[in-house]
Amino acid sequence: MTLPKPGFVPTIRPLIEAEAPAAPEIQEGVARSVARHRMFQPASDGANLRPWFQTLADLPAPPLSWSGLFGNDRPVELEIGSGRGLFLFNSGCAQPEINFVGIECDFKEGLRAAERFKKRRLPNVRMLGADARLVLAEYIVPGSVSALHVYFPDPWWKRKHHKRRLFTRSFLDQCARVLQPGGLFHSWTDVAEYFTMQVDLFDRHPDYERLPDPSEKDPQHDLDYRTSFERKKRRAGLKINRGLWRRKA
Repeated sequence: MTLPKPGFVPTIRPLIEAEAPAAPEIQEGVARSVARHRMFQPASDGANLRPWFQTLADLPAPPLSWSGLFGNDRPVELEIGSGRGLFLFNSGCAQPEINFVGIECDFKEGLRAAERFKKRRLPNVRMLGADARLVLAEYIVPGSVSALHVYFPDPWWKRKHHKRRLFTRSFLDQCARVLQPGGLFHSWTDVAEYFTMQVDLFDRHPDYERLPDPSEKDPQHDLDYRTSFERKKRRAGLKINRGLWRRKA
């Protein structure tokens, strides 16, 4: 079972009262989330990977308690679209004083990442199999996330599919809601046009200010990349666009 617990009905409330048009977008996102949950059923060994991999059905009714998830009150950083979890793994090992949560709608990828976390018995990393827009809208307490990470989101190349892209004004509203004042938003992509669109969305949003773009570093070994996608794209000789924004107080 991968759907939310019986009796829970998402409210689909607008997250910023003045931004009423966001509600239909969230409604559509929830519908996609339910469809994805039906498509990506976790493997039979999914239970053996708890607590490193969990679905919404494994969680109590929202809001989500970070202290309940980790057993402590350390800062929480959230990655949306974690894939095979290289960023979460490296960050969890290097920064034990921070809790990391990944959200991945493809359960197969999420389970693969969780196997890596389990082997190292990482206490500060968790993977949530879910649709990020539903989690942002319904589960996360406002101002409870210290940093957000989005690396190489699907560009949806065809113009008619651009409406499926993760980055919209509504998405930035949801992220601003969960980020604490001064919290950081990291976003990387190899698609220049998509990055330009992101920059424009951030520039026009009153809750964010842009910081200097992170510089590129030389990897020391095969796993010394932010994500496996970065490794693939850099080896192909593609430019990586790296953006960093801060949630205004």
